[in-house]
Amino acid sequence: MAEHLLEVRDLSVEFHTVMGTVKAVQDVSWHLDRGETLAILGESGSGKSVSASAVMNLIDMPPGKITSGTILLNGRDMLSMTAEERRRVNGAKIAMIFQDPLAHLNPVYTVGWQIAEMVTTHGGARDKANARALELLDRVGIPDPQEAMGKYPHQFSGGQRQRLMIAMALACKPDILIADEPTTALDVTVQAQVLELLQELQQETGMGLLLITHDLGVVAEIADRVVVMNGGRIVETGDAAQVYHHPQHPYTRKLIDAAPGKGAMPDERDRSGQPLLQAQALQKSYGAFQALKGVNLTIMPGETVAVVGESGSGKSTLARAVLRLDDPDGGRVLYNGRDLMAMTPRELFDCRRDLQMVFQDPTLSLNPRMTVYQLISEAWVIHPGILPKSQWKARVAELLVKVGLKADMAGRYPHQFSGGQRQRIAIARALAMEPKLIVCDEAVSALDVSIQAQVIALLDGLRRELGLSYLFIAHDLPVVRDFADRVIVMKSGQIVEEGPVRQIFEAPRETYTRNLLAASLDPDPAVQAARRHARQEGLMPA
Repeated sequence: MAEHLLEVRDLSVEFHTVMGTVKAVQDVSWHLDRGETLAILGESGSGKSVSASAVMNLIDMPPGKITSGTILLNGRDMLSMTAEERRRVNGAKIAMIFQDPLAHLNPVYTVGWQIAEMVTTHGGARDKANARALELLDRVGIPDPQEAMGKYPHQFSGGQRQRLMIAMALACKPDILIADEPTTALDVTVQAQVLELLQELQQETGMGLLLITHDLGVVAEIADRVVVMNGGRIVETGDAAQVYHHPQHPYTRKLIDAAPGKGAMPDERDRSGQPLLQAQALQKSYGAFQALKGVNLTIMPGETVAVVGESGSGKSTLARAVLRLDDPDGGRVLYNGRDLMAMTPRELFDCRRDLQMVFQDPTLSLNPRMTVYQLISEAWVIHPGILPKSQWKARVAELLVKVGLKADMAGRYPHQFSGGQRQRIAIARALAMEPKLIVCDEAVSALDVSIQAQVIALLDGLRRELGLSYLFIAHDLPVVRDFADRVIVMKSGQIVEEGPVRQIFEAPRETYTRNLLAASLDPDPAVQAARRHARQEGLMPA
């Protein structure tokens, strides 16, 4: 039998911490062949990213330790290579793109220099490296590649930054590309473009693609085979269609059942009475760029209003404007009939208890120097009337359990959690204020499907129990379908369509809305295969 391009055999990885030894990966075996896409699917903490990090030699040792196994590249064990040999492999033979491109692109160097550095590091001449960088910028679809060579990472959108990471990874024409959650934070159209780009590049180069993901839709769209991980072990493996339609393990069935977008849509809500929050003719500009162009918004008590649209459509700007995190240039925001723009600082401070926000990136919104207990209880330090100090510990434990964490995690720091776990901490922190309205800016985009379903159920339960309202900014349309009462569709700073969730999903009026819905991924590989065929035949938007 011919050897595989990459093969992992009986790999075990553990981490030694003050809380004890964590066995992150236990006796894991899988392989990847040339031209194949293998998806490693699982929840946060399942060991999927640790497995990929072991392949790339990115595990900090200590506290990490590879206790057993072999990692074979073209039949040669990489774990027995010298450090110099591993450096020659990384980037040249195996490359990796990460979930958060902004965190992995150097902010003080131009993107052209950074892509060219991949070539010069492996012995290429500077002039050839620059030519290769320019070629790659054009290939991955960056507008005006020559001008882009001299720009910095912050001057690009999230989807463009992910394309830049792909360009860097492909600079040395690797045999294997590892993509760790490459589309998690991207809107549906950009996600579709990035996945299509990866497939095109794979067909051109014949590289093997190892995809680390928790998104069943991404698996259905791009994967040939799937490895399902849970608790550091592989619980199931097979081709994508087989695993989806005939799962053998209860955990796999749990993941599939948790996929959003399959349940009944809510009936239209009675919107009579006094609105909780109203935005009237909101305008906001950043220099010559007009982010909001006279936007109107109404949220009723107990209602969930979702805002969808591509990156740059104005969704997050709207969210920040209604909370006065960024003051709009024009318009009004009324909370229970009172104009937030006219409030004194003291009045606004008192009002902030009722209006909370959960941000997209919990790494930036959680203080790394504070424990989880301090992060959540800080709300009661700032607003001491909410809860007596004697009840803080019990309430923190209760909130952690509510968002799917353990009470004994209260003493840990944010860096000791996965991205999905940090987002749950951020949600618990917002709930500590007992607010009337929570603005969720992509608050569940980084969560695994089962935890996402759990958090959505939690938020929905709190809405029913406490009468909470939500302004729900999202790019995940199946989640919006399950959770929202009304949907606002934004494009270029304006609302292009608005209506009850059933009307938007079943009878959208605008072409832009229909294109967004068409770009959304379905977890069923058969459905995605039919959509791909329809796109190729010109029956659906490309």
